[in-house]
Amino acid sequence: QLQLVESGGGSVQAGGSLRLSCAASTTTAIMAWVRQAPGKEREVVAACNSGGGEYYSGAVKGRFTIAQGNAENTVYLQMNNLKAEDTAMYYCAAALIWTNAFDPGQYTYWGQGTQVIVSS
Repeated sequence: QLQLVESGGGSVQAGGSLRLSCAASTTTAIMAWVRQAPGKEREVVAACNSGGGEYYSGAVKGRFTIAQGNAENTVYLQMNNLKAEDTAMYYCAAALIWTNAFDPGQYTYWGQGTQVIVSS
């Protein structure tokens, strides 16, 4: 069973930065960061596939960067210029087979989530 372990997150003022990290127990085809704010649907904010392709939602493009780590099967999300609307629970997610990086339903494996709070 593939497992995902997340770290990072926390509270920051608007304009600040945070970094999330995720380690998978085995190789995946794609890893993503998916967030969910209270009362809202899950949203894939960034993803990267095994070939190095990167995907960003319009809400975070230019502010967030997803990158594969030096350690195998790790991925980071660098979040800069954070806004109050970025406040959400952030989940690392992964899939062994995928077609649409922006569809949360594509991801079979999920981490426990880490809270990000941005105060204005």
